[in-house]
Amino acid sequence: MPKVGMEPIRRKALIDATISAIGERGSLDVTMSEIAGRAGVSSALAHHYFGAKDDLLEATMRHLLTELDADARASLQAANTPRDRVRAIIAVNFSDKQFRPETIAAWLTFYVAAQKTTALRRLLRIYARRLHSNLMSGLVGLMPRPEAEHTAESIAALIDGLYIRRALRDGTPNAASAISLVEDYLNTKLSQRERQS
Repeated sequence: MPKVGMEPIRRKALIDATISAIGERGSLDVTMSEIAGRAGVSSALAHHYFGAKDDLLEATMRHLLTELDADARASLQAANTPRDRVRAIIAVNFSDKQFRPETIAAWLTFYVAAQKTTALRRLLRIYARRLHSNLMSGLVGLMPRPEAEHTAESIAALIDGLYIRRALRDGTPNAASAISLVEDYLNTKLSQRERQS
């Protein structure tokens, strides 16, 4: 029988263990038993909390999305100008919490799995809509809406592309370099607008 009050702690431990196992393996080819072992709980308890492995994988992706969304909201509250809003969203995506090797590997694995799994595909669409909306919240103050839409799509593609490239390399991710690349694109777009004005 699970101890009262332990469920949130154990659920979080299982989600963290899932991210770690996927990150190490580079695929969803991990077992509930392996994940449970990493979390320090029994396989039966893991099944009790999440049911099947697919349910745990979906919960893990929801957790990543929830953390990213909370970080984005906090960063946007501190942003004073439209440009600060865009820069805040770029920075959040490459923060120490988000741009870790195991989290990067988990995201890449979820992207691949979403091609075959409806639930994960739906969650990735939520991620894409939130990213677009957050970027637009600043970009519409910097340029006309059609151009802002195009710029938001380009920045999102750069962010996703940098995650993919990072997942294919060894070593510690360089967040400062990734942020610099995306901000260079933003600065170029804004400079072009200023020259045209």
